Amino acid sequence: MQQAVNLWPLLGILAIIIGFLLRMNAVLVVIIAGIITGVAAQMPIAAILEKLGSGFLATRNLAFILLIPLAVVGLLERHGLKEHAQNWIARIKSATAGRLLIIYLLARELTAAMGLTSLGGHPQMVRPLLAPMAEGACENRYGDLPQDVRYRLRAMAAATDNVGLFFGEDIFVAFGAIIFMHNFMLESAGIQTEPLHIALYGIPTAIFAFLIHAFRLKRMDQRLAAQLTALNQAALQSAGTHK
Repeated sequence: MQQAVNLWPLLGILAIIIGFLLRMNAVLVVIIAGIITGVAAQMPIAAILEKLGSGFLATRNLAFILLIPLAVVGLLERHGLKEHAQNWIARIKSATAGRLLIIYLLARELTAAMGLTSLGGHPQMVRPLLAPMAEGACENRYGDLPQDVRYRLRAMAAATDNVGLFFGEDIFVAFGAIIFMHNFMLESAGIQTEPLHIALYGIPTAIFAFLIHAFRLKRMDQRLAAQLTALNQAALQSAGTHK
């Protein structure tokens, strides 16, 4: 006979959902959810407190590790990192926002495929370098940009980083998801696979992802060219009328 599974500890998940919906302090929500889960699992209070304490000690340096890159990026931005990136890309006359992001997409996929996932990222690459360079390339061609265009370029820069990382790391044989799929297929279905073969099957997906997103970036260039050219012509006509 199968033993009944105690589902009451799942109340901790419900506590997390309710706490986040009420926008309570995240640390407080997690602590309360941990206590609820422990009580529902009939754990002694001392054991619950021990688990919470050991979890805190295991992750107490995580915030410090995450804050170091942010501090470095903030210091670089204060000393003109964005301005230097925009000025540098402005010197390349043939550069467009789409072409720049396509090059970055290729580099991001290739490096992620080799396991170098930390070479890019939103805080250390997209915000201080990639997005300002995309804006600089656009400004070099069309002058001052409307705010909605700036937001669109920043969003597409972030999306390019996401696409390159997501589909590139699936080719890396030591990626956690590949190992998970290997173990899952072996233990659940008895299917013998090799992590290398799973990684190789990720290559066609990564290629198609690159082609599709590169097409989107090319189309973004065309739409921005039409939109900004029309705005500039309207501004010139308006200035001529006022004269």
